[in-house]
Amino acid sequence: MPQPLIAIVGRPNVGKSTLFNRLVGKKLALVDDRPGVTRDRREGEASLLGLDFRIVDTAGFETDDPQTLPGRMRAQTQAAVDEADAALFLIDSRAGVTPLDEEIALWLRNSDTPVVLMANKAEGRAGDAGVMEAYRLGLGDPIPFSAEHGEGLVDLFESLRPHIEREDEPFEEDEDEATGPLKLAIVGRPNAGKSTLVNRMLGEERMITGPEAGITRDSISIDWMWRDQPVRLIDTAGLRRRAKVEDKLERLSAADTQRAIDFAEVVVLLLDATRGLEAQDLRIASQVIEEGRALLIAVSKWDVAENAPSLFQGIRGALDDGLAQVKGLPLITVSGFTGRGVDQLLEAAFSTREAWSRRVGTGELNRWFERAIEANPPPAPGGKRIKLRYLTQARTRPPTFVLFGTRVDQLPESYRRYLVNGIRRELGFGAVPVRMNVRAPKNPFGNK
Repeated sequence: MPQPLIAIVGRPNVGKSTLFNRLVGKKLALVDDRPGVTRDRREGEASLLGLDFRIVDTAGFETDDPQTLPGRMRAQTQAAVDEADAALFLIDSRAGVTPLDEEIALWLRNSDTPVVLMANKAEGRAGDAGVMEAYRLGLGDPIPFSAEHGEGLVDLFESLRPHIEREDEPFEEDEDEATGPLKLAIVGRPNAGKSTLVNRMLGEERMITGPEAGITRDSISIDWMWRDQPVRLIDTAGLRRRAKVEDKLERLSAADTQRAIDFAEVVVLLLDATRGLEAQDLRIASQVIEEGRALLIAVSKWDVAENAPSLFQGIRGALDDGLAQVKGLPLITVSGFTGRGVDQLLEAAFSTREAWSRRVGTGELNRWFERAIEANPPPAPGGKRIKLRYLTQARTRPPTFVLFGTRVDQLPESYRRYLVNGIRRELGFGAVPVRMNVRAPKNPFGNK
């Protein structure tokens, strides 16, 4: 499915190409103070706070005869608007609304393409009057904007989002990633049984094992099939506490393991049942979570574990206390010697990857969001109310959300955790790491 298409329109020299360059993140379009520099339609891949779309820079709208060069340029602009999912109509707020702006507005009101009105060059007091004049164009509230300085991007995001997000369409890239080979890394302290477990999964002595710690030095990637599902399995070197790592080769092995974590989708932290949960295990787990990877905990050598029920409950409690940001991590007991728990571990890995790749439609997300803030309204620090406007999912893998509102920079961390925990618990994300960023619309008159 092609990405949504957004067209930039306006009379010459109002800043269309400057806006185009800002949205694509490169200086693809020529920019000059002289009007009419842009003649042909120029397309680029744009990104705005997690919204991805195609953007079209068009020639300045002229009223000349269709057979002239300006007339042919106008025909190209009209064609771009007809093909677009929405049009960004720029006026120059410093010059105010001109007769040509009014003519363009009339044409856009009669078209079927949704229009977002932008009062560009609105930085400073010189653009205030033009912003107010723009209301008379009959295209809704103008966005005070500065394409040159990047002011007003959040308001532009809010206006474009309904035209770009298509909840009824599949997210093909996410689906492809979620059905490709499962990239599964096995990490843990030295001699936790990682290579033995890998050999049991593969059904062959693929990895060298033995009682000596640190036999595996490189991260070994192996492609195989489990129940007709492709898996890329990565066995890694053991990770000791950094202060104990003195050998240069061991430092290189640890760096290789870190790269394996970066590459993986799901990481299995393997604990040794004969040693229980140690501080280094929690450090490794925190490292995986900080990288945004989905995490499973497996306890190996369960066939020789002493007082197994008490050990399991102790590890469960210590994990929930030490990794409160992802409370409820899957905890699975396995044995590389007997094969116990191997299928359960792989089932959990595929299920966790699915949650890690999950995208929630904006409608469903904000219905939940409204219930959440109604049940527990945000606080009012210093007596000033924090107003939360809406929530959107900016990306997956890991799931990342952007919260919009006023004074959100004063939102307590405890309230962010309340929202994140609710998202994980009620919207199907389970124990995967969820990230939340906050954005406040810029007040163009705040420094007046």
